[in-house]
Amino acid sequence: MNKVNLTEKLSLINDHWNPRIAAELNGQYVKLVKFQGPFTWHHHENEDELFMVVKGRFRMEYRDDDGEQSVWIEEGEMIVVPRGVEHRPVADDECEVLLFEPVATLNTGNTENELTRKELSHI
Repeated sequence: MNKVNLTEKLSLINDHWNPRIAAELNGQYVKLVKFQGPFTWHHHENEDELFMVVKGRFRMEYRDDDGEQSVWIEEGEMIVVPRGVEHRPVADDECEVLLFEPVATLNTGNTENELTRKELSHI
């Protein structure tokens, strides 16, 4: 068993929107990433995603039957985005985030662009 110090691992990340694998369990990755600015609108057909703010805050924008909405996720809070919901995180200032999602989850879901990361590094 190995313990993971989130603060230490996040201090090694010097870029944005590039998740790193911090741990793996039961076919799921625990990823660490820094957000800044807007991400890509996307959804995941088969996976739910958990976002937990370690430091800072971000806004989760999403689209549903009621139109476009958003919710702020503050430090120490988390949100689960259900599969199929179109969403994008937006961070006005740098934000440190823990992600928990199935190994097969592509960070940009149904969209491929310059922010897509098909191969992730361990940290």
